[in-house]
Amino acid sequence: MPSSHHPMTTLSRRHLLGAGLALAGSTTLPALAQSDKYPSRPITLVVPFPPGGSVDVMARIYSDALSRILGVPMVIENKPGAGGSIGTQYVARAKPDGYTLVVSSQSSHLANPLVQPNLGYDPIKDFANLAMLGRQPNVVVVHPSLPVKNMQEFVAYLKARPGQVNFCSAGAGSMGQLNAEAMLMQYGVQAMHIPYKGGSPLITAVLANEVQFAFDNLVIFLEHIKAGKLRALAVAAPERLAQLPDVPTFGELNQPMLNQTSWTGIAAPQNVPADIQDILFKAIRQAATEPAMVKQLNDRAVIVPEDMKPAAFEKMMADRLVGYGEVVRRAKIKPE
Repeated sequence: MPSSHHPMTTLSRRHLLGAGLALAGSTTLPALAQSDKYPSRPITLVVPFPPGGSVDVMARIYSDALSRILGVPMVIENKPGAGGSIGTQYVARAKPDGYTLVVSSQSSHLANPLVQPNLGYDPIKDFANLAMLGRQPNVVVVHPSLPVKNMQEFVAYLKARPGQVNFCSAGAGSMGQLNAEAMLMQYGVQAMHIPYKGGSPLITAVLANEVQFAFDNLVIFLEHIKAGKLRALAVAAPERLAQLPDVPTFGELNQPMLNQTSWTGIAAPQNVPADIQDILFKAIRQAATEPAMVKQLNDRAVIVPEDMKPAAFEKMMADRLVGYGEVVRRAKIKPE
């Protein structure tokens, strides 16, 4: 994906940042000296999902690199429940000192705010949404016993059996459900949603043919597709993926609405000091662009994140809240 990086913007940002720090230094030396020591102890990275799902995988890939760059341990703490909202709300209310962060995703910062009433946090106002860890292509997978080889055959199969074919997601109102409902709407077909509790159970369900299809992050299905245990019909990605060269994108299938990647990021509580946010942003960007990280992401078919500043990240989130809000209303999606 093209980067929004431009030499002039880098220059002006550096000048502004330098001026800002010089100014801060002249007026608030004690406070700056305190956060100068940041980080001086372990940082807790809350994963609001069980181990094994795509958000957890991304947290574990990044934690080693961030620990090395920041010079302190990154402690991963899984706090699952309520589609990621329990762990996310915990971080929204944590002390804003930069020592408690959350791995954010479209589930916690998009699906939950649209679906769950009285959520207890606002995905934009209650967080400093620091940086993206990666963009995940999404994929439509079917159990190989289904007699379909491509999206056209699959849509025809669903049309002939309205509401008789099952799909799964990581929970009622999760991104997997939103993606699948958007797809069913676009193609004018129906299917039955079966919610599971997290990424690992949903993989098991599709492999066991308890459900016939899913439309979720490719990272959790890739090895099973390669092993022939699942069949990929289409991917939501900017272009065909090296790992699945025979699988068309939704863009190629004239479904630009369905061709959106998911994202994973890191967020801190809203009032974390600006200089700490800057340290974290730079550390995440450094980790994301290291050759070893690029290889790890590519191996999992995750798209390396572009150089997106927090303000642009939040604008993208706000735009998607509008787009998926329409899907939630039309499909009458409700939490469990």
